[in-house]
Amino acid sequence: MDAAARRCRIIEMLENGGVISGSELSSRLGVSRQVIVQDIAIMRAEGKKILSTPQGYRLEGNMQRKTRIFACRHGMEDVYEELSTIVDYGGKVLDVIVEHPVYGELKGYLMISSRYDLDNFIRSIKESQGKLLSSLTEGVHLHTVEAESEAALERIEKALREKGFIMD
Repeated sequence: MDAAARRCRIIEMLENGGVISGSELSSRLGVSRQVIVQDIAIMRAEGKKILSTPQGYRLEGNMQRKTRIFACRHGMEDVYEELSTIVDYGGKVLDVIVEHPVYGELKGYLMISSRYDLDNFIRSIKESQGKLLSSLTEGVHLHTVEAESEAALERIEKALREKGFIMD
């Protein structure tokens, strides 16, 4: 398979499969992981909206679920509680966004949809001794949350509000 055909096949798989890791793509297509990384870079340069997430690649906007942005504020000690509330009520945390005074909007893709994903995220922060983006903004941040329905997003917002995480 030539490079152009392989890139078309990658787009087809992303359209049909949601989130797919680079390793899985390389295995299915019989090329190295580095070839996939290069293909993704080329396709992005051509204008394809491919997101790289901790779980793999996905097409931006390839969602049929509802989304809502929640403005939140809390410290490091409440990260697990906030994110577990979202996933426990049926949400998927797509990203975290902060407004930096010098760089403008900074966004990190999270793709947390379960306690398992959340545990891995927290473990990664601890092992890397990394800081949260919200540490740049005194705990103020936004989350884009995806859920199956508006009703689910309402439940998530209510639970976050009751726990004091939502900013008014």
